[in-house]
Amino acid sequence: MNQTIKQLTDHVSVRAFKDIPLTDSQKETLVTAARSGSSSNFVQAFSIIDISDAALRSELAAITNSAPYVNQTGVFYIFVADLYRQATLLEANGELLAGIQSMESLMVSIVDATIAAQNMAVAAESLDLGICYIGGIRNDIDKVAKLLDLPPFTVPVFGLTIGHPVSKNDPKPRMPQKNQVAENHYPREQFANLSAYEEQTAAYYAKRGVNAQETSWSEKNILFFKEVRRPEVAEFLKKQGFLLA
Repeated sequence: MNQTIKQLTDHVSVRAFKDIPLTDSQKETLVTAARSGSSSNFVQAFSIIDISDAALRSELAAITNSAPYVNQTGVFYIFVADLYRQATLLEANGELLAGIQSMESLMVSIVDATIAAQNMAVAAESLDLGICYIGGIRNDIDKVAKLLDLPPFTVPVFGLTIGHPVSKNDPKPRMPQKNQVAENHYPREQFANLSAYEEQTAAYYAKRGVNAQETSWSEKNILFFKEVRRPEVAEFLKKQGFLLA
C-alpha cells in the first residue's frame, strides 16, 4: 500500500481543531488542488468562498449546528455549484437559458463542486491537516445564499472546515465490499444484507474514544431517512432558476 492509498484509507472527519489559522501558502495549495479536479466537459461549474470574516463565520456556524469546529478552525470554505457564468454567457449571446435550467445541468454543477472539494480534502490530509464536510449550511439554504450574496443559478452545496486536529477517532469501518461492489448487475439481496456490518459498526461506536454510543449503521440510517429533511431546498433551487426537470 503506497502513501496515497494509506492516506485515503486512514481518513476520518475531524471535529476539534487547534485555534491556528492556515497560512496563505497552505490555503493557496488547497485551492489549487481543488481547482485541478475533473470537470464534466470542462465547464468548471463551481466556486469556492473563503469565510474569513469572523462575524459571518459565526452566523454560518449557528446555521450549521457545527459551531465548535466551524468557528475554531484553520479555514472554512463554502463550495457553490455555480452556473451563473454560463448563464451570463448565454444571455450575452442572445441564447435561451433552458440548457442551464435543467436537472442535468444542476447535477453537473453539484458533481463539479463535490470533486473540487474532495481534491481539497485529500490535499489537506496530505499536509497533516484534518477536515470535516459541513452539510448543515443547507439547514437554512435561503439565508446562506443571502449572506453570501449568491446570484441566480448558484447553490451552496456544503462547507469544508480544515485545520490542525486536536484529536482524531479511528477510521469508521466501511461497508463490506460485497455490499457495494458487483459486476454487470445490481445484486439486490447481497447489497441489502448488512447483518455482518451491523455487528461491526455497533462494536465501533461502543468502543470509540470520543463520543462513544450504543448504536449501529442501520440505526443511524433509519433515524436519518425516516423523515423528509430540508424540504425547502427544492423551492430554493426553483427560486435560483432551476426547473428540476
